[in-house]
Amino acid sequence: MTTSDHPENVSNSGGTRNPSGIVKSAILDELVDRWLSKVAVLVAIYVTFRGHNAPGGGFAGGLIVGGVFVLQYLTGREPHVRFRAILRPTRLLGLGLLLALGTTAAPLFVDATPLESHIWKLDVPLIGEVKVVSSMFFDLGVFFVVVAVVLMILLSLGTRQSTVFGDEDAA
Repeated sequence: MTTSDHPENVSNSGGTRNPSGIVKSAILDELVDRWLSKVAVLVAIYVTFRGHNAPGGGFAGGLIVGGVFVLQYLTGREPHVRFRAILRPTRLLGLGLLLALGTTAAPLFVDATPLESHIWKLDVPLIGEVKVVSSMFFDLGVFFVVVAVVLMILLSLGTRQSTVFGDEDAA
């Protein structure tokens, strides 16, 4: 009898346990990685870009993508994008904060009020007229901040505080 066939390594659902005791299920991995993640990210993109004209926006879209990372974590793996683990969510947090802050402050340079929205109409070949709204960039900043916070929470579960924020070189 091999170690993987040992009764302690097999769960009631048919998955196997890895050395840390987490039950691994091939069906759940396949469902989350191949289908659920991709559909949820498409919904998040739609909700994020639709948010400046209807309910939704960066916060709702960020929570949906954060939910994808939570599902990846619950299947026993680190959150990843295209098979690359996300190890430094602080960079994503900084990008989101800079984008939101820049969108807030940009109207001040043209004698407008902070967060004042501007609409550009672009004629895109094969698509037609596309409206680009300045509030979309604020929504993207909020999206990145929410995703980064969820990732920081997930990466901090079971690790020391210093490794989450990238201070392991300072020790």
